[in-house]
Amino acid sequence: MKLFSAPRRLLTSRKITSFLSLGCTFSFLLWLALIPAFLCLPACSEDKSDLPAATPPVPVTVGTVVQKTVPVTVKTIGNVEAYTSVSVKARVGGELQQVHFEEGQEVKKGDRLFTIDPRPYEAVLKEAQAKLARDQALLKKAEDDARRYGRLIKDDLISREQYDQIMANAQALAATVQADAATVEHARLQVGYCFIHAPVSGRTGSILINQGNLIKAEDEKTPIVIIHQIQPIYVSFAVPEKYFPEIKAAKDQGNLPVSAIIAGDEARPLQGGLTFIDNQVDPTTGTVRLKGTFKNSEKRLWPGQFVEVSLELSSRPHALVIPSQAVQTGQGEQYVYVVKPDQTVDYRAVKIERIINGEAVVEAGLAAGEQVVTDGQLRLVPGARVEIKEPSRGT
Repeated sequence: MKLFSAPRRLLTSRKITSFLSLGCTFSFLLWLALIPAFLCLPACSEDKSDLPAATPPVPVTVGTVVQKTVPVTVKTIGNVEAYTSVSVKARVGGELQQVHFEEGQEVKKGDRLFTIDPRPYEAVLKEAQAKLARDQALLKKAEDDARRYGRLIKDDLISREQYDQIMANAQALAATVQADAATVEHARLQVGYCFIHAPVSGRTGSILINQGNLIKAEDEKTPIVIIHQIQPIYVSFAVPEKYFPEIKAAKDQGNLPVSAIIAGDEARPLQGGLTFIDNQVDPTTGTVRLKGTFKNSEKRLWPGQFVEVSLELSSRPHALVIPSQAVQTGQGEQYVYVVKPDQTVDYRAVKIERIINGEAVVEAGLAAGEQVVTDGQLRLVPGARVEIKEPSRGT
C-alpha cells in the first residue's frame, strides 16, 4: 500500500504546479488587456470646464466703400522761391554813414535803407554847378557879341573873318555849357546814389556790410543786403514728362489750381495757381519745371522752404474711395479685409490708383457699400470673427 502512495502524491503536486502556472499566465494576460482602460480613466475623468473655450471675436473699426467724385492730381515736392530777389549794391564808393532799418525787417519800395557819406559828391556837384554858371555867363557875352557883330557885318564895318571868329566863339561856349550841364547832372546823380532806397517791397536779410565800413562802388562780390519779395511768392516743382500733355491741355483751358502743404501744418493747405511751364524737358531727369504763384497773405511760405505740392488736373466722377489706413501691403500686392454680413472677414486683393488726403482711390477689387477693416488687421486671418467697435474720438 505504501508503495503506491508516493507516486500519487507526486502526481497531485504536478497538477497543482501546472494549474498555478496556467493561472499566472492568465493573470498576466488579463493585466495587459486592462492597461489601456486604466490609462484612459484620467482623461475620461477630466472636468469639461478645463476644455479650451471658443476664440473670441477680434475688435476692429471699419470704413465704408464710398462712390464719389475725386480730383485727378499730381503730387510732388516743391521748393519755395522769392517772387523777386534783389541784391542791393552801392553805385558809389565811400563810408557807410547810416543804416535805416533792422535785419529781417519788412520794407516798402522807396524806403531809405543806407546813407553813404555824400559830402565828397556834394563838393563835386557844387564845383560843376559853379563851372556851369561861369560858362553860361561867357556864353551870354558871346551871344551878345554875335548879335552886335551881325549888325556890323551888314554895314560892312567889320571883316568877314572877324564875324566868323565871334560866331565860332559863341557856338563853342554853347557846347561847353551843354557839357557843364551834363556834368552837373552826373554829379547830382552821384549825390543821389549816396542815399540807397529799396528797389522792391519785401523782407530784408542780413546786413553784409556794417555801418562805418568803406564801400566799393559796383562791388559785384559783396552786396550790402538782399531783399526777397514774398508777397506774392513762387513754389517751384518738377513733374514727370508723361504728365506734360495733360498739363498743357488743362492749362490751355484755364487756370490750374495748385496746393502747397507745409510739414507739420497739413490741415491748412495753401491755394495758388499754375503760372509757369518751362520751355523744355530736362533731359537728365525727364521732368518739366513748373511754378505756382501764391498770395502768401499770412506769410506762411518762406524762400528755400520745401513743401508738398499737389497739382489738380481734372476730376474723376463715380470713383470708389476707402480710408487709406484700410489698405495693407502683402507679398507683391495690396489687400484689405472685407467684413461680411456674418461678421467674419474675407481677404481681398485690391488695386489702388492713388491716395489723396487720407483716402485711397480703388481701381479694382471692391464694390460700393462694402465695409473694410481700418484698424485691428494685425490679429485677423481670413474667416476670423470680428466685433465692430466705434473709432476713438482722438483719431
